[in-house]
Amino acid sequence: MTTFNGILTNPSERTRFLRFATVGIMGAVVDFGVFNLLATILDMPAVWASVISFIAAIISNFNWNSYWTYPDSRSKPVAQQLVQFTIVSVIGLAIRTPIIAVLEIVYKNIFSSLAFLPIGFISSDFLGENLALATAVIIVMFWNFFINRYWTYNDVK
Repeated sequence: MTTFNGILTNPSERTRFLRFATVGIMGAVVDFGVFNLLATILDMPAVWASVISFIAAIISNFNWNSYWTYPDSRSKPVAQQLVQFTIVSVIGLAIRTPIIAVLEIVYKNIFSSLAFLPIGFISSDFLGENLALATAVIIVMFWNFFINRYWTYNDVK
């Protein structure tokens, strides 16, 4: 079983986690890009923009993880893995959404009281929304890695 200690001591698990994290970074680029397009340019509420951007990131992350992080996971049908990956991600979304909803308000209040804002396009709303999203992404990354490792890709030695 993979534990945090296993990531530190087992070279193949460490490589797998680093690949998962790299895929997560690419997914975060998709996530933040879609989020900011919807929230900033199209003026969609942050929570809804977050849900849509999360779905885009799930699609990207599943493809990269299936073919790069876990290429040796082929005993299960891809459709089954996609369903499992999506379930884990949706639970991650359920963890992430209230974090964003609460932290967005907290961070916006903190940043709106700072005298140096806004600077160009950087407003307290922009900083608050993106910091809330970043905090949630980091928390959910650990959830996603461990649950996917134990369940979705449990056929990997």
